[in-house]
Amino acid sequence: MKHKLDLLVTLACVGLLGSALAADTTTAPKESVFPTKPLGITLSVKMDGPYMEAADLQLICLFKHKASGDTYQGAAKDTDAHLHGLLSALRNRNEFVGELGETILFTPPRDSIPAKQFMVIGLGEEKDVSLDTLRIVGRIAAREAVRLKAKHVAWAPVIRDEGNTAIDVGEGDRAFAEAMLAAYDTEKRLQAQGLAPKFSIESFVIQAGPSFFDGAVKQVGQGIDSVTAELQKRDATPYASNSK
Repeated sequence: MKHKLDLLVTLACVGLLGSALAADTTTAPKESVFPTKPLGITLSVKMDGPYMEAADLQLICLFKHKASGDTYQGAAKDTDAHLHGLLSALRNRNEFVGELGETILFTPPRDSIPAKQFMVIGLGEEKDVSLDTLRIVGRIAAREAVRLKAKHVAWAPVIRDEGNTAIDVGEGDRAFAEAMLAAYDTEKRLQAQGLAPKFSIESFVIQAGPSFFDGAVKQVGQGIDSVTAELQKRDATPYASNSK
């Protein structure tokens, strides 16, 4: 009887340990959600990669293609691998060059990543990258998300993963977020005036690696406060004049 009891206790402990290990492997990535919900968007910084998020639209940025070969490391390399080499194929064939503001949209291959649609936005020449570059990307991201009616959006800059350290990650994320929210505010104003179809982005995830997570949270939070104050000063006069 005692042996049976000991066996049951052992099995129970093993079961609990197995459950704990299983739970640990499925732990959700670290995420910081901004409580202010700017313009009604659940905006967050999340410690995951562009091949992990079940978004309606996943966005990344890539520099202009180099004939000598593009740099792919970290999340950029992993994303290309998860997409079965699709990114590198498009670039090596010069079918997506990556000029500043250039975009390409595709449906991820079957059984590759959870995102429904994937868009790459060009950063232009690597030597010319600046915070203004990220502001352009932010505006494109907002307008494309609205055009594509993507309720759940994720963006990973992957600039560091292309071997570039010219821009502080947090500052770049802030520049992107400010421009994205400003462009989305314009979209919502157009909608309110009957000049565009009604649509709302529900969530927007800015993806950051472990080394840059805290800095991104701090900078994006400050950016939200700053752009919110600026948007309140915008001219509320209708865009289209009623005069004939």
